Amino acid sequence: MPIQISNDTLKEHLKKTFGFSQFRGEQEAIIQNTLQGNNSFVLMPTGAGKSLCYQLPAIVMPGTAIVISPLIALMKNQVDQMIAFGVNAQFLNSSLTRSEMNRVKNEVLSGDVKLLYIAPESLNKQENLNFLQQANISFVAIDEAHCISEWGHDFRPEYRKIRAIIESVDEKLPIIALTATATPKVQLDIQKTLNLEDAKVFKSSFNRKNLYYEIRSKKDIDKQLIRYIKSHSGKAGIIYCLSRKKVEEVAQALIVNGVKAAPYHAGLDAKERAKTQDAFLMEDVDVIVATIAFGMGIDKPDVRYVIHHDIPKSLEGYYQETGRAGRDGGEGNCLTFYSYDDIMKLRSE
Repeated sequence: MPIQISNDTLKEHLKKTFGFSQFRGEQEAIIQNTLQGNNSFVLMPTGAGKSLCYQLPAIVMPGTAIVISPLIALMKNQVDQMIAFGVNAQFLNSSLTRSEMNRVKNEVLSGDVKLLYIAPESLNKQENLNFLQQANISFVAIDEAHCISEWGHDFRPEYRKIRAIIESVDEKLPIIALTATATPKVQLDIQKTLNLEDAKVFKSSFNRKNLYYEIRSKKDIDKQLIRYIKSHSGKAGIIYCLSRKKVEEVAQALIVNGVKAAPYHAGLDAKERAKTQDAFLMEDVDVIVATIAFGMGIDKPDVRYVIHHDIPKSLEGYYQETGRAGRDGGEGNCLTFYSYDDIMKLRSE
């Protein structure tokens, strides 16, 4: 059922909860589209405020908004942020004990939770489906929606079952799909899979004027890295490498040279990755050296530089990774080291 809320009232909630006086870009139009009970497809660059497009309507609408999210670390980050804003947000995933899951479900059923983050695998479990059918759900947001196309064909097939699951809960629920990276082909695949061909499409400019892009030769890269990071001492940065081995080597080299750095890759256990992520968010670590496993949706606004130690695998991935710099609108430096050997390695894969 459509919800009528004036733009002035939305701005009051924006100021009260998030501390912002004005909406950015098409945020307000996207929110109103959800309030009116319509489907939305949002293509918006990293740092442009995608999350607010579903967080604010979740706050003002009766019931609980379901947010389908790909990573446990991402869910935890966003739930922690919403709780800090005074909003009851929870997640359901494999990191919870049975008693913790029951607590979350009871809070949702009692109407106390505004946002419930859940992975597609958890969404597909019959016990969770039964639970959601009893809950008062306001709408469904699908964050990082490009995963439907990029992952759904391969190792996370549950992504391609999302529409059927939503319809089994309530076929009239509004859906908002959001992504920062989707080629026209991927966009069409997402819309087809979610049956959102009739959704209103919102596309924002991907030109972020606060980002400075630079490419350097990969000559004496260790010296260049250390010199660059020392010149940005105390500032937050991310260094991306293609292999776990290189991540460990670069992180160790930085630590030896007095930089507060830590490695992050899928080979580390979940507790270690979560500890590293929290240390970065709390500014106990300045530099994360990582594979592309790090960063999806991590809401750290003051990352001042993103360095690619190796040539990225795709232009879309490169844009998303560099987009993690300067999300607060401040300075963001994007440095890529280039070598012909890297190109040959990628071509041989």
